[in-house]
Amino acid sequence: MAERSTLAALELLVALDVHGSISAAARALGVSQPTASAGLRRLERRLGVDLVARGARGTELTSAGREAAERAREVVAASDRFEESVTALRAGPGVTLRVAASLTIAEYLAPRWLADGGGAAGERRADVDLMVRNSREVMTLVLDGGAELGFVESPTVRRGLRSRTVARDELVAVVAPDHPWAGRGSVRPDELAAGRLVLREAGSGTREILEAALTGAGVRLPGHVPSFGSTAALKTAVRHGEAVAVLSALTVADDVAAGRLAALPVAGVDLSRRLRVVWRDGATLSAAARRLVAVARARRADG
Repeated sequence: MAERSTLAALELLVALDVHGSISAAARALGVSQPTASAGLRRLERRLGVDLVARGARGTELTSAGREAAERAREVVAASDRFEESVTALRAGPGVTLRVAASLTIAEYLAPRWLADGGGAAGERRADVDLMVRNSREVMTLVLDGGAELGFVESPTVRRGLRSRTVARDELVAVVAPDHPWAGRGSVRPDELAAGRLVLREAGSGTREILEAALTGAGVRLPGHVPSFGSTAALKTAVRHGEAVAVLSALTVADDVAAGRLAALPVAGVDLSRRLRVVWRDGATLSAAARRLVAVARARRADG
C-alpha cells in the first residue's frame, strides 16, 4: 500500500489556502512557522508536486497547490465528520434524561433551561422527559428512581437527597384589579387568612411556605380553604371574583404588568424561597443531567 499523506499535512495545506501565508496558517494551527514550512516541503516531496510558490513577497499556492487544497479540504471535513459520529456513539442510543419539576419551575423556568441545554458540537443532545408534579411528589420520584433530577420549591428536602439552589423567588398576594385591597401597599397575615383565600393543593411548595410563614406569625389558616392543582386555575379564580391567592412572583409578573392582577406583599412575614435541584445522595449524574444543572445555575448567576 502506498504511503498516505498525514492528516496534519493536509490540514496545513488547507490552512495555507484559507489564511494566505505560512505564518498565518501556522498561527491558526498552533505550530511554529519553521514547523509549518518543513511540513509543506515534506508534503511536496511525497506528492512530487510544487504546491507553494516562494518569492520575495512571501508564499502563495500554485495552481496545483490550490487544486490539492480543495481535495485536502474534503479529507479534513470527512475526518471531522468521523470524529463527530464517534462522539455521538459514545453517548449511546436513545439517551433520555428524566426530570421532574414542580409547577412553577416547570412552567416558567425549565423551558428556558432546556432551550439552553444543548451540548458541544457533535455531542448528542439528550431527549428530556419532563414530568410536572408538586414538590412532595417530585422528591418521591427522584428517591424511587423515576427521575434522575428534580426541581422543587419546598422549604425542606427529604432525607436521601442532595440539593443545590438554582434560583430564588418570592410569594406575593394577588387580587383582581378592582378588589378593595388592590391599591394597598401590603396585607397583614391575619387579613389574608380571614379573606376569601384560595390555595394550591397540599404537598405543593407554595402552600408549604405560606403555611409555615403564617404559623410563624401566629396565624392559622381556616379549616376549609378551596384548593386548586394549578397556578392558572388560581389566577382565574382571582380575576373573576373576590378571591385572594398567594403565588410566585414569577408566575404573576406578566399578569401584573398587563393589569389583569394586582400584587401586594404580606407584611411581617418572609415569603422568599429557594428553588432547588435535587438528586439521590450517592448517585453519579449523567452528562446530560450535569449540563442541565450547570445551565440552571448559570441562569441564576446571570439574574
